Amino acid sequence: MVAHTPAERILAGSFTSDDGTTRFEVTDLTVEHHQNRSVTLTYRLSVARKGHADECWVFTLPWSDKSFADVFTSTAPDPERLRQLVQLVRSLMGDWWDLKGSHRHFAKMGRRCC
Repeated sequence: MVAHTPAERILAGSFTSDDGTTRFEVTDLTVEHHQNRSVTLTYRLSVARKGHADECWVFTLPWSDKSFADVFTSTAPDPERLRQLVQLVRSLMGDWWDLKGSHRHFAKMGRRCC
């Protein structure tokens, strides 16, 4: 993966859930920019939890909130807005992980890859 913007580089970073129980190891991130200024983020992840075997997943997050379009594309985004974007994306990824087994909308966002 080649991250071209600061937002892409930070969003491509691995992280641990707020409660410390789940580690999202990002192995690849594809950012697709659409003409209507929306974005689709497609992650390839290895999800690690204590006491469980690591799981490989592909997680796709359609991002239609155009208020962050400049943050995705800027070579020097406002640091606070970048922090907000990263926090929102990671929060949605955590929600997906927690709800994929019980909520159809979230289940459609990911698929196991191994």
